[in-house]
Formats: sequence, C-alpha cells, structure tokens
Amino acid sequence: MSKLIEEQIQIAEERLRQAMLESDVSALDDLLASELIFTNHLGQLMSKQDDLAAHRSGGLKIEKIDLSDQRIQISDNVSIVSVQSRILGNFGGISSESIPRFTRIWKKQANETWQVIAAHSSVVAQEKYQTLNT
Repeated sequence: MSKLIEEQIQIAEERLRQAMLESDVSALDDLLASELIFTNHLGQLMSKQDDLAAHRSGGLKIEKIDLSDQRIQISDNVSIVSVQSRILGNFGGISSESIPRFTRIWKKQANETWQVIAAHSSVVAQEKYQTLNT
C-alpha cells in the first residue's frame, strides 16, 4: 500500500512542478489546499491565495526547476516530502537562481486527491542578478 501512495505522491509532486513552471493557476488551485500555510525562503507566511496571485500577476515566473534528493515519508493520510531544487526564475523583476530545499505536507482529501496543506522552503544557495531591459 505504501508503494502505491509513494507513486501517487511522486505524480502529485511532478504535477506541482509543471504547474509552477507554467504558472498554471488552475492546476495549482487543485494541488494546494484552501488551508495552505507556506513559509517561503524569506520566512514570510503565504496562503494559497497569495501563491495563486503571485503566479496570476506574473510577479513570479519560474523558468526552470530541477529536483534532487527527494525523500517521502508516509503516515496514514499524510505524506511528507523533502526535496532539494535548483530554481531559475524572475521574482518581482529580479532574475534569480537558487537552490532551496522544500518540505511539503500532502494530505489525502475526502475525494481521494492529494493536496499540499503546509510547506516550508529554506535556501541552500542563491544568486541574484538584475535583468537589463534594452
């Protein structure tokens, strides 16, 4: 049973990665629980609506996400994922490449879908550079 759940979580994680890359607000809406609590790499708390608004407005544009060192821990209807990422994107007009580690808590909802109910991000390494507009 846990192997099946692990596969479901891996699929959900990939759907989340693709939704972030494409700023697919509809897919993100499906994957993020309404009660989401996300602590970003700056220590700021963000809700589901904050996250969706950042993608919708274009203030957050992710160009590339590479994942490594993924670990999944399963407990009943909750799964905890720890994964390191390499993210290249534009955040508020500043281009940045960072290596954060995310911890996400996925909860199996009543309709049998998995949603992120909590997440935390810590930066392992980061480079910022301003994109010149010509």
